Amino acid sequence: MKRLLVVYHTQSGHTGTMAEAVLRGARREAGTETVLRCAGEATLEDLLACDGLVIGTPENFGAMAGMVKDFFDRTYYPAEGKTVGLPYALFISAGNDGSGAVTQIERIATGYGWKHVAEPLIVHIAQHEVTAADLAACEELGEAMASGITLGIF
Repeated sequence: MKRLLVVYHTQSGHTGTMAEAVLRGARREAGTETVLRCAGEATLEDLLACDGLVIGTPENFGAMAGMVKDFFDRTYYPAEGKTVGLPYALFISAGNDGSGAVTQIERIATGYGWKHVAEPLIVHIAQHEVTAADLAACEELGEAMASGITLGIF
């Protein structure tokens, strides 16, 4: 069975709500086990054991959350050369345009040698709410990632 890892950080709850929607969507694919981890709890072992990765972060001051950066800091060198070609996708809850967080994560992912397989899902938080349409998009992202790794598309 293939394994999809969803790593995220949340403080306001928006990104956590989105992560749960990604998980719901991914669990529609029976051929993939999906594991949800807060960035501060995600380990090198989690990363090395996965066949695909979805990263979720709020946009904080135009950048990714510090805890997501911490996950990268803790795993980058120990995983060096071991996750090349890993398919990944992003979801971001943004108060601005989300581009700063996307740029930072894509730069780091390039260093790992990961393969970007979906456009970043950026949810612009209006009135401090995640909409039903936003959650549906998160579910679609999760399902697409799980299906893609199960079918070997990625």
